[in-house]
Amino acid sequence: MPRRCSFKLELDYPQPLAGVDEAGCAPLAGPVVAAAVILDRDRFPRGIDDSKNLPIEKREAIYAKLVKVAAWGVGIASVEEIDEINIYWARMLAMTRAVEALGIEPAWVLVDGNACPKWQRPSKAIVDGDAKCRSIGAASIVAKVTRDRIMADHARQYPGYGWETNRGYGTPEHYRGLQALGLTPLHRRSFAPVRAIERGVTRAELRLIEIAESESSGPHTLQIESTDSPLTQDVVERHRSAA
Repeated sequence: MPRRCSFKLELDYPQPLAGVDEAGCAPLAGPVVAAAVILDRDRFPRGIDDSKNLPIEKREAIYAKLVKVAAWGVGIASVEEIDEINIYWARMLAMTRAVEALGIEPAWVLVDGNACPKWQRPSKAIVDGDAKCRSIGAASIVAKVTRDRIMADHARQYPGYGWETNRGYGTPEHYRGLQALGLTPLHRRSFAPVRAIERGVTRAELRLIEIAESESSGPHTLQIESTDSPLTQDVVERHRSAA
């Protein structure tokens, strides 16, 4: 069976072409991390795919090769930003920062999902792009490995929540830690399960709202071009000015 993740979708676009994806929209704790990757089509690691389809050992091995042969950038939106502007716009902010961190202005950007940030560059959103488009798949690997390492570091600072394995997702282990230890500064207080903890909701009630692990901020049903909404750009400019 031919691989789904290939350069086929990219051939109609000019180079340099960047693929963009994010990791960590659904967790209860930690930042959202995005990556932008420009691949050299003559020199790239084999086995690139949606990071969720790769076992951790293979994902880490491909990451180690990618960062040596590709142009790449990482953008992070903090927990504070997630709570301030909501997870959707924090995702857009992280993706914008990732492209800006490339150090190269791409001729075109392909984004995983159903919408692109508002930015001054040609771009297209591709639903399930991380499983179809090799450049987006590469970005998903960089974003996932980067965020996993961030959460492993945070797990040493805040033990007892299982972040070294659950990466901040709403697993039973994480909920047990929340019940026993309470909230940390890295918990997203704008998320309903975390607000429930603050209100003292019982564990039995919390089981009803556990969040399953996912790399998506919501269901993808539509493939569209960038929209003209000014909010993302306003958020980017406001946070850049504050930095």
